Amino acid sequence: MEIVNIHQAKTQLSKLLTRVALGEEFVIANRGVPVAKLSPYQKTITTPRTPGRLAGQIEIAENFDEVDEHILRLFEGEEA
Repeated sequence: MEIVNIHQAKTQLSKLLTRVALGEEFVIANRGVPVAKLSPYQKTITTPRTPGRLAGQIEIAENFDEVDEHILRLFEGEEA
């Protein structure tokens, strides 16, 4: 990944964006220290949540929230 200093990024932003649109990525640095990454924008595709969509397909045990004493002791470091 190519490192570009801030001055170069400011003066050549249009050229950098053209290259980014083609898939390249750049690290923008301030005095040699990386501060940002310039990469192609990726739109995240999300679907709206549909409550009840899995109704009847999942079964939750009656005791799902009961504490397992053995696991609790392991977390507390009482058992190895």
